[in-house]
Amino acid sequence: MDYRSYAEFLPARYVENLAPPTSTWWPWRGNRVHIARAPAPGADVRMMLIHGGGGYSGALWPVATVAAGGVDVLAPDLPLYGDTVVAQPSRVRYQDWVALLTDLVRAERAADPRPLILFGASMGGMLAYEVAARTGQVAAVVATCLLDLSDPAARAAATRYPFLGRPAPAVLRALDPALGRLRVPIRWLADMTQMSTDPALSRLCAADPRGGGASVPLGFVSSWMSFRHIAPEDFTAAPVTLVAPTADTWTPPELSIRFLQRISAPTTLVTLENCGHYPIEEPGLDQLRTATLTVRDQVAAQAD
Repeated sequence: MDYRSYAEFLPARYVENLAPPTSTWWPWRGNRVHIARAPAPGADVRMMLIHGGGGYSGALWPVATVAAGGVDVLAPDLPLYGDTVVAQPSRVRYQDWVALLTDLVRAERAADPRPLILFGASMGGMLAYEVAARTGQVAAVVATCLLDLSDPAARAAATRYPFLGRPAPAVLRALDPALGRLRVPIRWLADMTQMSTDPALSRLCAADPRGGGASVPLGFVSSWMSFRHIAPEDFTAAPVTLVAPTADTWTPPELSIRFLQRISAPTTLVTLENCGHYPIEEPGLDQLRTATLTVRDQVAAQAD
């Protein structure tokens, strides 16, 4: 499975001009991080795509590059997913994802001064938000989801069985010393059937061994559930645009909107009509493209 398997679910008019990714590698703390790229040396703006749990660069590539609108694109595979090679998978924790992305943003900005937009999908939205706050080097954040797991309702939405979501942090912390390195299929913990309004796409995501078919250590889930992101009232690092799929039955948009409304930085809400968690449907996909192009043009104008 690769990006072409996911591209089959896009409307045909988008597939014709879909650029394939170029694989590159970046050494980080003894790991070999895979980064998919679509270089555009003449573009004024760059965009980093950040996947969530059950995703990776290939799964995100078709939708995100449609949305990116010709900017210079890079998409890292976070440890446990995609083609990134991890020395000790059982030791990977959510804090490692935050640290990797923080270091990568700083490295990319040092190598290339063009403004950088972070586009976060699913739990990648909160990663983009956190990394923007930590680095101060991000021009804008675009997120399909801003799921703050300090909110019990958000935890209930994130887990396969909602009644388990509310006590999950305490339960997982208790299990961590003995079972933290135990790896379990992500589909045991998250309801992958809600990935898309198209059951075939949901099945693809759940079966892909580099994505939703992967296994994660319980310690990673525990660290994610317990992580405390920078308070939205303190966030002033970059403008944030929430592109919220209206038919998302997995992480209902009102949860993300509630978080967005607390952010101190400038915010924009764009609703993607008819789109599920993985936004492939029209007219929402076109609305996603329009929203990201607007952000791109705003960032480019500010850089002039």
